Amino acid sequence: MSANKPPNHEHIDHDMVKMEVNFDDIPGEWLGYVMDLLFESGANDVYYTPIYMKKNRPGTLLQLLCSKDSVDQMKDILFRETTTLGVRYYPLTVHRLERTFEKVSTEWGEVTVKTGMHDGQNVQWAPEFEDCKKIAEKHGIPLKRVYEQVWAALGR
Repeated sequence: MSANKPPNHEHIDHDMVKMEVNFDDIPGEWLGYVMDLLFESGANDVYYTPIYMKKNRPGTLLQLLCSKDSVDQMKDILFRETTTLGVRYYPLTVHRLERTFEKVSTEWGEVTVKTGMHDGQNVQWAPEFEDCKKIAEKHGIPLKRVYEQVWAALGR
């Protein structure tokens, strides 16, 4: 991830922009490459959605979230690396929860759990996928079993 990551404390970010591009003529292999470039250049989120375009053509909607300061860099990547002839973008406000990280022990090793806090109260818990995946692969167990043990350790 980029150094432009938002801070971990709860806050309202008024300087965000959502950008959108529709494609009906881009090779699928390019989409993953473009996503990586956008994240490396500071996008906070990037995702694709299947859509239907004019004349009922199947297409792909790329949406990304970035800071207002990153818009020109994102446009440069989209125009240079994709088949688009235009980019839509508009200002957006984001309410970000405070994020804390803790280690939870399982019988196979530790897993980092991200906690989201709102007004000082824990409201979200998410085991880090990569930690769980490594444990599942290393010990030859189902991924869901690792998650179950993390949830049990958290009392969930």
